[in-house]
This record gives sequence, C-alpha cells and structure tokens, in this order.
Amino acid sequence: MKKRPLEWLRQADFDMDTADLVLGVGRFFYAVFMCHLALEKALKGVYTARLHRVPPKTHSLVYLVERMKLQVPDPIYDYLYTLNRVSTQIRYPDDLHKMLDTFSEGMTRDLLADGRKALGWIKGRL
Repeated sequence: MKKRPLEWLRQADFDMDTADLVLGVGRFFYAVFMCHLALEKALKGVYTARLHRVPPKTHSLVYLVERMKLQVPDPIYDYLYTLNRVSTQIRYPDDLHKMLDTFSEGMTRDLLADGRKALGWIKGRL
C-alpha cells in the first residue's frame, strides 16, 4: 500500500522527536539513527509527491536526492552525505562499545540540530 506524502512527513516529524527523546536518555548513536530515519522518510514523502511513485527501498539519503534531481544547498547536501556515511556504521556496528564511544552528547546535539534544519528544507520541497 502506498503511503501518502503527508503521512511520510508525519512519521518523519515523529522520528525526529524520538531522536530528541533518545538523546535525552544518553543513547547517542540511536538518536543519530532516528534522525537519519526521519530524513529518509521526509525524502520519501517528497519523492512520492513529486514523482507519483512508490519510493525505492533504500536507506541512502543521497540516492533519494539524486533520483529526484533535487537542487540541494551545499551545506545540507554535505550534511546528508555525512549522515549517510555514519548511518551505515550505526545500522550495522562491528563493535557496540566502540560505537558507544564514537558519539558524544555535543556531537549528537549538533547532528540533530543540523538534521532539523535539513528536515525543514526537505519539507519545503513538497
């Protein structure tokens, strides 16, 4: 069943709020994971609205942007590229303790703040 574009965006907002909650309990790399998931869903909402097709089953933010031919401002594109890269490590960690040491509270707060900016920009493309 196809999700409507606004449903994708509702879920994106919910996931971004969840990222903030997870940050608050100190599960930093899961907060980053939820941020990535939020942006993925937002991009899939825009994809659905613009292309009138079910989005591809991918976790790659960059791939979704490129498939839609979105003209993304450089700072947001760079952020999506970085988040894409770290998200693969988060999704499939080789070592839990190493992953726990990778993301500090400050780094995670910064990633989430930039994620909120990217989410706002993506939602504006609908």
